[in-house]
Amino acid sequence: MTDPINWGVLGAAKFAREHMGPAIHAARGARLAALATSDPAKAAPFAAFAPGITVHDSYDALLADPGIDAVYIPLPNTLHVEWTKKALAAGKHVLCEKPIAMSEAEFDGLIAARDAAGLLAAEAYMIVHHPQWQRARDLLADGAIGTLLHVDGFFSYDNSGDPGNIRNKPDTGGGSLPDIGVYTCGSTRFATGEEPQTVACDITWENGVDVVAHMRARFDSFTFAATTSMRMHPRQEMTFHGTNGLLRLTAPFNPAVFGEAQIELHRNVHGGGAPASVTTERFPMARHYVLQVEAFGRSIRDGAAYPCPLEFSRGTQRMLDMAFAAAGPA
Repeated sequence: MTDPINWGVLGAAKFAREHMGPAIHAARGARLAALATSDPAKAAPFAAFAPGITVHDSYDALLADPGIDAVYIPLPNTLHVEWTKKALAAGKHVLCEKPIAMSEAEFDGLIAARDAAGLLAAEAYMIVHHPQWQRARDLLADGAIGTLLHVDGFFSYDNSGDPGNIRNKPDTGGGSLPDIGVYTCGSTRFATGEEPQTVACDITWENGVDVVAHMRARFDSFTFAATTSMRMHPRQEMTFHGTNGLLRLTAPFNPAVFGEAQIELHRNVHGGGAPASVTTERFPMARHYVLQVEAFGRSIRDGAAYPCPLEFSRGTQRMLDMAFAAAGPA
């Protein structure tokens, strides 16, 4: 039997405690073995679901642990590049929270560090591992809605009552586009295989971070519009509209929290103004964080192609950079 991949987590972040830590523990071929935190109280919840976990009092100490094969990095956005490079230099595979970088230019150094180390480094972009998105990509490629003409998306939540949240602070890389614009933009690129040619964006700023962003883009064969917001009632939806039908994805980004992942396929089978037929596919049992960890492990062990390499993440960051450039300074 192959030994499990031993994972360490840099920092006792809430997301790591509630989602990625349990996912690592539940994934086949993986073991949550270590946590870096200087606060023993923050380690207790991790030990509750991962008995025997080693607690290091610093990130450097965890990276020096010879028993750790891979690290998960849930640190504030502005620390991602630094600690991804440090982990690679220490001989660890790296799964880093999104956005892994704050600009496209930073990917040059990340890719060079990955290649020099001969290890796997990737952004934790979990939706590409979810069967909802894999099915949507296949349906589009098979022409289920005819020729794709337009994509629109929406992702919002309201954290106005938490001004200390890192997403509300410019010095930690906050803002709706870095936090959730990666989903509306990246999912469109993943599902269609196309890249944006032009991008326009209107932004509402607060304290130097974008709290509402309305983005419009033109891809080679379709148009795109999406809204992200940290000041609106929670909503998640992506729609792909074609000549003969449309795909509507419900709970497309965090179905475990927001609702059930579904794909609605609307098709006007009779032509003209007749009502469309609607078929719905549901994915109630898929655990995309677990699937992400398992895919990461297969890539390490078997050399399987990883669905979200740094080159893919670079393309999404390029689109976000285009949006910020179009919107202008805060």
